[in-house]
Amino acid sequence: MSEKATKIPQIRFDGYTDAWEQRKAGEIFKSVSDKGYTDLPVLSASQELGMILRDEIGIDIKYDESSIKNYKRVKPGQFVIHLRSFQGGFAWSDIEGITSPAYTILDYQDPEEHCSKFWKIVLTSPMFITRLETVTYGIRDGRSISFTDFSTLNLNVPSIAEQQKIGEYFSKLDNLITLHQRECDLLAKMKKSYLQKMFPKNGEDKPEIRFAGFTDAWEQRMFEKFAQRQSNTMISNPDNPCIEYEDVISEQGILNKDVCSKDAEKNGIIFTEEDILYGKLRPYLHNWLNPDFKGVAVGDWWVLRPINMDKNFLYWLIQTPQYDNAANQSSGTKMPRADWKLVSNTDFYVPISNEEQAKIAGLFEKINTLITLHQRELDSLKKMKKSLLQMMFV
Repeated sequence: MSEKATKIPQIRFDGYTDAWEQRKAGEIFKSVSDKGYTDLPVLSASQELGMILRDEIGIDIKYDESSIKNYKRVKPGQFVIHLRSFQGGFAWSDIEGITSPAYTILDYQDPEEHCSKFWKIVLTSPMFITRLETVTYGIRDGRSISFTDFSTLNLNVPSIAEQQKIGEYFSKLDNLITLHQRECDLLAKMKKSYLQKMFPKNGEDKPEIRFAGFTDAWEQRMFEKFAQRQSNTMISNPDNPCIEYEDVISEQGILNKDVCSKDAEKNGIIFTEEDILYGKLRPYLHNWLNPDFKGVAVGDWWVLRPINMDKNFLYWLIQTPQYDNAANQSSGTKMPRADWKLVSNTDFYVPISNEEQAKIAGLFEKINTLITLHQRELDSLKKMKKSLLQMMFV
């Protein structure tokens, strides 16, 4: 043991100074194959959630009931080498069940020396997945990892106490990441639901949900009566940056870069702070932007200026199912584009009251702000985790 190679990570918890010991994976893990547990639930491997109940994956996978006796038992704390391990690492299980006999189940040679939370981080880390390339054979979806080859890999191991510290820390970090991801998902679902319920459904002149004090029926108007398509063009410049399709995050209406730093001078449609941008190319991609600056829309954009309508209300109206349905009755097959003649002549119900328009837009802006805050925190936590994975492991 003393002759084996040792290493020390860049960042450590106080009180830990011993070098990590380098050991072969086969000295740490063993392959187990317990069969005959037909009463246990069937598990499937997922790259993000590890081993989960097959009933929870949302896909009706058929399997021969008579073959269940050959399925392998997976116990909490064990790992599974599955068919996509070359992409996402080994799947960790926190539940007991049975899984495909094609999978390899890993357990510890000596469970008392190892912490599953620590190895869960190691065996799903980008660094480990990269190393798996050396023991992966086959092509594309047929790529496999044998336990024999995996057992030859060198792994660096700290003491059980340090493993527990590291494992617990990353477990809490992962819980925070999951929390913010759930908040983002819940808020996105809320926004989608409100877009359906705070705008009238087809054939109705009032929305299902309204702010108190507003009872009047909404007015039916053609799109071109409250949204004017702009067509004046110019070459972009430092004071009027160009916006291209790839600059905007689909569904979110957020710029993914500082467009003012772009050097290219391109010709496009002029827009101002008064306008809304809607991506007409492949309208199902949901590209839109509510700019607070002047610029030039380059490529397949409609620049829409509201007519006697709250600008922010128009921005949310183009995200409703009613507008989406009109925009996606598009021309073209490989490169479909929304049809302006069709969309501009489509009737929509809009509130007569500018105050109601502003209140509706304000609610969606608040939801969007919350989504952005959670997304920023989520991105920050993921970035921190990525950095710590590089500095706390060797």
